[in-house]
Amino acid sequence: MTTTDRTPADLLRSALAADAGRPLVTFYDDATGERVELSVATFANWVAKTANLLQGELSAEPGDRVALLLPAHWQTAVWLLACSSVGVVADVAGDPKAADIVVSGPDTLDAARACSGSRIALALRPLGGRFPQAPDGFADYAVEVPGQGDRFAPFAPVDPEEPALIVAGREFSGAEVVERAAAEAPGLGLTGPGARLLSGMPYDTWEGLSAGLYSPLATGGSVVLCRHLERLGEESLAQRIESERVTATAR
Repeated sequence: MTTTDRTPADLLRSALAADAGRPLVTFYDDATGERVELSVATFANWVAKTANLLQGELSAEPGDRVALLLPAHWQTAVWLLACSSVGVVADVAGDPKAADIVVSGPDTLDAARACSGSRIALALRPLGGRFPQAPDGFADYAVEVPGQGDRFAPFAPVDPEEPALIVAGREFSGAEVVERAAAEAPGLGLTGPGARLLSGMPYDTWEGLSAGLYSPLATGGSVVLCRHLERLGEESLAQRIESERVTATAR
């Protein structure tokens, strides 16, 4: 984090400039056995493509609301940073009826159909795989995003004081996300660059988002994001902590 980082997208740009090759998000799904590791560069590439999809194909503008009906997942983290890049409000588990765009996982498609705007569906399959057949009324993210540009520039500057995130009914500006993430990092055991936090917390609270994305990003650390961690025994968890060189945990 630098003194000029005012939004989560700024944090990602600083991380990219500092060390693009280091791990940023390592994701486990203990229901499927999936593991994927994204470096800062790879994660930033996904963010740029997703932001281009939002701004170009979906015509999203600063102030628009994007309902994210998604679990704690590496692709959810990508969407959160893409929203920040464009300047739209990421409404985590938000009401699709009140959203301009809805982004849904496979388990929330029925609820997502209440959105009268654009609808994007994520299969959440290993390696970002697509649906065998796109759900009716939705564009398949895995089909739409690969052809998007690898570099992103917003049409309008993103104001860090404008709303950027809604979670659990609370609204945060981009600047508040950055400030809180940095302030809370020491309490999570993120003491500086190289710290590695294992989080099994869901993304439907600020605490889960802070541990599972924002605080590691703000401090030059990385996150081992675990979905369905409750399925992992204590011995296997201890092995993961050792093999992934975890320095702190949030469960």
